[in-house]
Amino acid sequence: MPTPHNSAEKDQVAKIVLMPGDPLRAQFIAEKYLENAREITRVRGMLGFSGSYKGKPVTVMGSGMGMPSMGIYSYELFTVYDVDCIIRIGTSGGYADTLKLFDVILVTDAYSESSFALCQNGFAGNRIKADAHTCDKLRKSAEALGFPLIEGTIHSTDVFYRKKNEGEPYWQKLMREQNCLGVEMESFALFHNANITGKKAACLLTISDLFTSTHETTVAQREQGFTQMMEIALGAL
Repeated sequence: MPTPHNSAEKDQVAKIVLMPGDPLRAQFIAEKYLENAREITRVRGMLGFSGSYKGKPVTVMGSGMGMPSMGIYSYELFTVYDVDCIIRIGTSGGYADTLKLFDVILVTDAYSESSFALCQNGFAGNRIKADAHTCDKLRKSAEALGFPLIEGTIHSTDVFYRKKNEGEPYWQKLMREQNCLGVEMESFALFHNANITGKKAACLLTISDLFTSTHETTVAQREQGFTQMMEIALGAL
């Protein structure tokens, strides 16, 4: 049955969901790649679409920004809609000076200072791994497509605008102490919800801006230009 946040019926949602943060990116993916795509929800403007890719059923739905929003949508998809696997396809700011715009990261684990998991069920850890089997499928998909992947830890934060501190920048400290390649705002909550519900989750991120320079992608590029990441995820269905 529908929830207060999702008007889709259970049988309209596929077992695998691709989940960008931006609902307009979900719409772009549905229109560009899916066969027989149909809109299944637009509650609060969080667009969701179901269709098929090369004959395989798939749902694409936005998660919104931040762990509270991802926490709601992913938990409902896992528990109410009986989704087996969610693959986040999002954007990341790059911490490491080896990264370039449009590089694609396969997140092996998420580090976070967030209290999301602690409040949700008392989990006090600060690292959560992605599902290994789903990561293997994403690696094979990228290899088949000839698209390079960079693998590693991502910093999953609750804070987008952060006060500058004196001395070593916080992101350099996170990179040095926690080996974080970059930063985003959702994967820690997604991985936690997958763990507590016995489901699977993985995450691909495209570098949209760099902490080491002023270079960044445009709004249009973030919505429609990160096609390598989209095609890797679709190839892993």
